[in-house]
Amino acid sequence: MATIELQQVEKKFGDLQAVKPMDLTIQDGEFIVLLGPSGCGKTTTLRMISGLETVTSGTILLNDRNVTWLHPSERDIAFVFQFYALYPHISARDNISFPLRAQGESKEAIDQRVKEVASLLRIEHLLNQRPGKLSGGDQQRVALARALVRSPAAFLMDEPLGALDAEFRESMRAEIKKLHIDQHATTVYVTHDQIEAMAMGDRIVVMSAAEIQQVGTPIEVYYDPANLFVARFIGSPGMNLVRAEYAQGIANFPGTENRYPVPDDCRAIIDKSLEGEGPIIVGFRPESAKLKADGELSGEVYASELQGAYSVLHVNVNSQDIVHIRTDRQVDYPIGTTVKFDIDPKMVRFFNPQTERAIIREVSQ
Repeated sequence: MATIELQQVEKKFGDLQAVKPMDLTIQDGEFIVLLGPSGCGKTTTLRMISGLETVTSGTILLNDRNVTWLHPSERDIAFVFQFYALYPHISARDNISFPLRAQGESKEAIDQRVKEVASLLRIEHLLNQRPGKLSGGDQQRVALARALVRSPAAFLMDEPLGALDAEFRESMRAEIKKLHIDQHATTVYVTHDQIEAMAMGDRIVVMSAAEIQQVGTPIEVYYDPANLFVARFIGSPGMNLVRAEYAQGIANFPGTENRYPVPDDCRAIIDKSLEGEGPIIVGFRPESAKLKADGELSGEVYASELQGAYSVLHVNVNSQDIVHIRTDRQVDYPIGTTVKFDIDPKMVRFFNPQTERAIIREVSQ
């Protein structure tokens, strides 16, 4: 497999900076997900790694070999596209075997390798059919088989499940992850779906505005977002972010009697960041808030949503902010009801509204 290293890699289209100078190392056998909204630069980054897009500046290393200016065919990388890119006039078997035939492999070697990947993806019964006769999920399996048949150094996947419906996406997520584990293949996977990223990635590279916002494991980006963008983008719904005024260890929610005592282990860091007092943003996940009759914080129920195994209450805690609280699915609070709740002190996070960065990270760095 392969280690991929990007050193100050940048891409411009005229005056438009599609990817700002980026440093990123992808370890051998790692499954990395590039995650972000449309236009953030994730697909452009993937295409630069593959050689389908030239870099404006910077260096790309594959197993310590400089491949920055090499043709895609010289990089030993397989690319899986969002819309399959299958040849419609030939069978699935011929689509899968095409890369090997282009390399001049023997018929015996080609037949053996096609048989192996078809068995791996459970598509032996589809080999003689043309793509137009296949479902979207089966076409995606054929596209994956065509990438796998060469045993390349790395796999690059550009939103390969984006064209599938929800049921196919769930099954194919499991298929791709299992393939990765079985083959220990270095994989770079692009998606705008944060649930997909959380389910599949060893690490997630969160991108926005043409640059990396945070690199971390799914647990790290979910519970310890580096900034407000990551806090909002990761999670469904995203992290609750409540504006407050900090002074003497207390976060006061404006326009209300809500006062949140900052946990002792955070006070010194916040005092240093805010020079004793000032605006602060209190962040916590919906599952980190618990309804309690004697809770420290209170608000008015704005809306309620049943989401299967649980319900989500939307609670207005001041004149500006509505927070989401996950509750038991059988709990029913009429609109306008006042509820009280506590926040797990181990799960609360604090952000500087001026820099939009997590305060603990800001001070420690």
